[in-house]
Amino acid sequence: MKADNQKLYQPIIAALQADIAAGHFVKGGRLPPERVLVERFQVSRLTVREAMIGMEILGLVEARRGSGVYVIASPEEALKPSDLDIGAFELTLARQLIEGETAALAATTATPEDVAELEQVLQRMEDKSHLGVTLDTEAEDREFHMAIARLTRNEALVFVVRSLWDIRDHSPLCIEILRRSRSAGVTPVIEEHRAIYTAIAARDPHAARKAMHDHLGRVIDNLLRVTEAEDSDTRKVSA
Repeated sequence: MKADNQKLYQPIIAALQADIAAGHFVKGGRLPPERVLVERFQVSRLTVREAMIGMEILGLVEARRGSGVYVIASPEEALKPSDLDIGAFELTLARQLIEGETAALAATTATPEDVAELEQVLQRMEDKSHLGVTLDTEAEDREFHMAIARLTRNEALVFVVRSLWDIRDHSPLCIEILRRSRSAGVTPVIEEHRAIYTAIAARDPHAARKAMHDHLGRVIDNLLRVTEAEDSDTRKVSA
């Protein structure tokens, strides 16, 4: 049973740590493929991905290209799972729910001046994207989403959206997953942000919600693609 303050991936790591300590998986041995772990723990593949990457960060396992995930250390040699914090999959799902509604509300509250300011942020993102300045584009990405939160005139929503982005920037597990995404060449998609802006400018809450949901859904798809476990079982999964 998962404790209330546990992250979704932590019971999986704890169970696999116990298996390793009991000798069910030995050093140099391969862990079961993703689909088996999904069935065993009755969780989504997103949660299993976070658990596997978390175990890599802790120094328990390593993913080997074209082969799978292998045990390289015992639990007593590893860091603690509590050090990992929230992962990018769990965080982005939360963002999809909250920022979708934030965009919908912004579409009903934004003034023409607000829309002009949001377009300026988007223009800066586009300019830097054309120059290939991806890290600066990420800073503009955050500013774009925060600007939408401010358009709602709801300080509670501004606080929640800012907190989600702060987690994104400070959680070790989230940072590692996003680092892998950047290393694979994934950058903020300007067209998706433009669609969000267009819906807000048109004062269409349904379109704004959908555009935000579609954008963050694509973020999740990209994260799935770049963190796909290196074995034949998970290569069958399409993101």
